[in-house]
Amino acid sequence: MARISPFTLSARRYDMNLKRPAGTSRGILHQKSTYFICLESQNKVYWGEAGVFPNLSPEAGPDFEQKLNELITEANANQHFPKASECQHLPSIAFALEQIEIALSYSHHAGKHRFCSYDTPYNQSKMGIPINGLIWMGDAGFMQEQIDNKLDQGFSCLKMKIGAIDWAKEIELLKGIRSRYSAETLTLRVDANGAFAPNNALSKLEELSRLDIHSIEQPIRQGQWDAMATLCKQSPIPIALDEELIGVTKFKDKKNLLQTIQPQYLIFKPTLLGGFEACEEWIHLAKPLSIDYWPTSALESNLGLHAIAQWAGYLNLSIPQGLGTGGMYVDNITTPLVIQGEDLWLRDTLSWDSQQFDSIYASPSL
Repeated sequence: MARISPFTLSARRYDMNLKRPAGTSRGILHQKSTYFICLESQNKVYWGEAGVFPNLSPEAGPDFEQKLNELITEANANQHFPKASECQHLPSIAFALEQIEIALSYSHHAGKHRFCSYDTPYNQSKMGIPINGLIWMGDAGFMQEQIDNKLDQGFSCLKMKIGAIDWAKEIELLKGIRSRYSAETLTLRVDANGAFAPNNALSKLEELSRLDIHSIEQPIRQGQWDAMATLCKQSPIPIALDEELIGVTKFKDKKNLLQTIQPQYLIFKPTLLGGFEACEEWIHLAKPLSIDYWPTSALESNLGLHAIAQWAGYLNLSIPQGLGTGGMYVDNITTPLVIQGEDLWLRDTLSWDSQQFDSIYASPSL
């Protein structure tokens, strides 16, 4: 990493309002707060986003800002920039610091876009990243409306969050999709967010398998390794671990989890897992076990989404990824990110809103 002494580290909170309330396994979201960590050195400002997620991020809670301030105060006093690897107990903060590290490493590259790293066709605006169309939890009418909109936009892979409404209605929605589109035409993923009980999960998975479901994320709550391992062996649908990975930071614990459960897929959310290097450690362990994976955003602003998309472009995966959350906010950061059809693009004909960042930086720090 480039030398950054002397420097000043600071943070700003940024509140974003959703265009429409979003149903999650942690309740209904109307607004999402995020934190921009800023490093100023030699008259330049570098940015990273700590998109802490309420009731899901290990560090989330009423004392989050205090933890962030303590880290910043110590860093400034000692002139030691904390590495992401030193902050894995604070994963969203670790990810923000890693974004700054990467920005510093690539700061000598002159380019049209701010915050660009990795020399990939995606960053050169030569190719888009395939993404899935996300169907949020809600009543049957709202979910059907989302399904129709995503299909009209040309998505060939939908991911539907389930477990929020009556099971029979969710099955009917999926049946309705399958009556119009075969598995060869449309890939269907579902995300249970741990909604099933271990004693009835298998029967639900068997029912879903009749609808040619590609995969299911986190069918039962995390932390039930033996029950999840049994499901992964018996399930007619490939199982992807998501929340199961959160809070597992030590190499030996990651290895033990994968060898015990042996899922078919892993879902990587860098904001919740401590950044790219932490995710790549999972990848290193997953490959010998033939466990596949894809990255997903976690309701970050477009700054964090842009960072994850760049990493996804670097991974160069052919399967659709979960990077379609940027359009959910009324007041997101204005960026060159554009969804065209079912691909996320970094368009070289568009630019970042520099004044927006200047305004955020001018606001009081925490």
